[in-house]
Amino acid sequence: MAQVGLRQVAALAGVSIKTVSNVINDHPHVTAATRAKVEQAIRQLDYRPNLYARSLRGGRSNVIALAIPILDSPYFAEVARSVVGAAARRGWTVFIDETEGDPRREFNAIKGLGPHLIDGLIFSPLALSSADIANQRDARPLVMLGERCLDGSIDHIAIDNVGAAQVATAHLISLGRRRIAAIGDQPFVATDTARLRVAGYRAALAEAGLAARGELLKQTDAFTREEGARAMTELLALTERPDAVFCFSDVLAIGAMRAIHDHGLHIPADIAIVGFDDIAEGRFSFPTLSTISPQKDQIGEMAVSLLERRLDEGPRAGPSAEEIVVNYTLEVRESTHAVRDG
Repeated sequence: MAQVGLRQVAALAGVSIKTVSNVINDHPHVTAATRAKVEQAIRQLDYRPNLYARSLRGGRSNVIALAIPILDSPYFAEVARSVVGAAARRGWTVFIDETEGDPRREFNAIKGLGPHLIDGLIFSPLALSSADIANQRDARPLVMLGERCLDGSIDHIAIDNVGAAQVATAHLISLGRRRIAAIGDQPFVATDTARLRVAGYRAALAEAGLAARGELLKQTDAFTREEGARAMTELLALTERPDAVFCFSDVLAIGAMRAIHDHGLHIPADIAIVGFDDIAEGRFSFPTLSTISPQKDQIGEMAVSLLERRLDEGPRAGPSAEEIVVNYTLEVRESTHAVRDG
């Protein structure tokens, strides 16, 4: 079936093509009766505007893209929902792309959707460096998400990972725990998330006069339940097992909690545990999971607001960009605070 165009809508409504265009673009100088006829014709013909053609004429498509590593990660799913909500409040549509942290797919996320189709990109990379991104980006506004040290040329929204990890570890220390493990180190990954959280973990130990023991810092290939359970199982096999664990994501923590349960131990009596991300699953686990809670709604709103501002400003001269650090809180729940009976 041939695509319906402005000409067919105009013919059915009995008006000019220019009048149809005025209605679609919400121009004020159209009578209510004429607007109603055109809108009825649009519905009857199921007319859909050609965003590409509109953008070629110098307008905006009101479409943005969000590129994230893993769609079924609870954290990224919640961030995506936040971005979609913030965009919807502005009447925008969001294309979502999953890169799986693959360099080629991350390059495609930057270059694959042409500048005439989307107005801007919100991007959370795992594999590409800031130099890679700067060399490949075009003139569209770009907002980076994630824990990566940038050179100041790209708008960036991040969490204070060092501070948050230090707060999480200090909370475990405040409970009287002394053999505190950490799960989630990833020295082989380009993103700085794990490195920064290791730094915060070690800073809290040093402040309390505790040694950072190598056997208590566990690497993971990914932030998954399976990796959390595997790393926790290795920690439980130590001659002196830990009495607390800081996991670099809630998903890792939930896997670790399963391993603790399978070994007949109790949380937090035997081992206290803190996660990171405050995903919904942790609020319904048993026990409920203490966690660092980044303001995910704030992340989505800030990212979309930055794109909107850059679009309104037009092309910018020079490398100046904005670095935004979102707030976080420590949510103390049952995994570190035992609930007393009665």
